Amino acid sequence: MRTGTLVYIVGASGVGKDSLLSFARPRLSDRRIAFAHRYITRPCVGAEETHVPLTPAEFSLRLTHGLFALHWDSHGVRYGIGREIDGWLSAGLTVVVNGSRAAVPRLLDRYPSPLVVMITASLDTLRRRLIARGREAGADVEERLAGANRVPDGPADWHVIDNDGPLDQGGSRLVALLRQTASPLSAPLQ
Repeated sequence: MRTGTLVYIVGASGVGKDSLLSFARPRLSDRRIAFAHRYITRPCVGAEETHVPLTPAEFSLRLTHGLFALHWDSHGVRYGIGREIDGWLSAGLTVVVNGSRAAVPRLLDRYPSPLVVMITASLDTLRRRLIARGREAGADVEERLAGANRVPDGPADWHVIDNDGPLDQGGSRLVALLRQTASPLSAPLQ
């Protein structure tokens, strides 16, 4: 049985997880890699964030029927990763998930050997990005910043990517890490 690698991307709101993933995707088309989409109880906002929007009722229905491999709530919004990732891992693919630090304990219970990647940025950069995206007001921005540097219990070997500078710097670091993890399409399946 082939088993792929689960790469779990985490970091505070505003560190640029969606931007880094958008940067990485086209640069990894020669790899056995699948980027999981998230199911979120919020409409799609902006070009950088792509997800499957669900109503709260639709989300609850999927959760009740065990259709999520992982799920979490954050700031009044519900997030889920579909069980399709289990099939992708069984097929030997590297699976990249845009996750949550709060869900790391649940992640480790279900997937004992993920590669966890923590994306970071300075508080000043986070504040600018959160204000620019316009989803939160002043007090909400400060609430998000209060927990920005929190690192939950998890694997000792977190990979950290600083995304404080230009997108191509952090993006290139993520691409390099994923290239090491995902086998080329031309490699024989094992």
